[in-house]
Amino acid sequence: MKPAIPEKLPITTLDWAKLIPVIGEANRSVARFDGLLTHMPYPELLRAPLLTREAVLSSKIEGTAATSSDVFRFEAGEDPEQPRIRLDVEEIVNYRLALKAAQKELKARPFSLNLLRKLHKVLMLSVRGHNKAPGDFRRFQNYIGRIGASMEEATFIPPSPDKLMAGLDNWERYYHADEKDALVQLALLHAQFEFLHPFLDGNGRIGRILIPVFLFDRKILSTPAFYLSEYLEENRDAYIGHLSELKRGGEAWDRWCVFFVRGISVQAQWNVHRVQSVLKLYERVKERMFAMTSSRAVLPLLDAMFAKPVFQVSAMLKVPGMLQRPQLIVLLDRLVQGKVLRVLTPARGRRGAMYSLHELVKLCDSRPGK
Repeated sequence: MKPAIPEKLPITTLDWAKLIPVIGEANRSVARFDGLLTHMPYPELLRAPLLTREAVLSSKIEGTAATSSDVFRFEAGEDPEQPRIRLDVEEIVNYRLALKAAQKELKARPFSLNLLRKLHKVLMLSVRGHNKAPGDFRRFQNYIGRIGASMEEATFIPPSPDKLMAGLDNWERYYHADEKDALVQLALLHAQFEFLHPFLDGNGRIGRILIPVFLFDRKILSTPAFYLSEYLEENRDAYIGHLSELKRGGEAWDRWCVFFVRGISVQAQWNVHRVQSVLKLYERVKERMFAMTSSRAVLPLLDAMFAKPVFQVSAMLKVPGMLQRPQLIVLLDRLVQGKVLRVLTPARGRRGAMYSLHELVKLCDSRPGK
């Protein structure tokens, strides 16, 4: 098998008539989701657990086994017992950092290949693949195949290094081009990025990070909170199959665009359902806390629990406006008795108890639509 030769973007042979039905539905679904985000009283707060869920699912496509619960517990100070889970969690944390870095950068300057390289460097920091030229486009031939397979046994060989930069330059120009529909443009950008496979490692995760980055950059979303990894994980075989077919060209691009844009529509509906579930949980927990105290002084704790649903008292005491330690301990005990919180690990010696807002953790690890 020889290195693949990428088609130039845009794909001029697309049958737009086949795409119109899925384009309309997807744009309506995304607009509804963004409308929900725009009118939420605390979008950044409720985005935190959803971002963790996206990072978990994107990494899961690459073979990781960690859950949202593992990430929350790690960040609360508990090391996973299995070394592999710790490595998984560190990759997930980096994924979140890369997304946040992208949002910050795009507020200051346009998207560029340099930003792409920066995001890759953040993603690969101190995790598996950290020795594979993080932040640099590859200068060597890579290939895709089963673990341990040689290049001769590869299922796909991306373009050779000498053709890579021409492909990336074309990809960047198309990123900034005007297309008939931005969601179809995103479908082509995502597929072409995976086709180019410009880094030695981490291409899948970077390719999925680019989805919310593009939607935010094009102002289709008010915040980069649209995460497609849930749909791609649920339809992993079809996702890989459609990407693999693209090397044949022709109508394979039409089928890919239909799959991807339909996925955006489905994911937007799942996103709406999950955000509404988180909002309902927030209001329900707030009512319970007000009933226990009759004081708005509990709001800093409420918000902090939704930002970090697994926590220790020491972390909560650092939150601005938090209750004093004696009042906080009393309230946490009441929340445990009322089954709003669970004690994951009891206090032991100088180590404080670890609490969990278990319904939110459960939401983060639930299947689509559940």
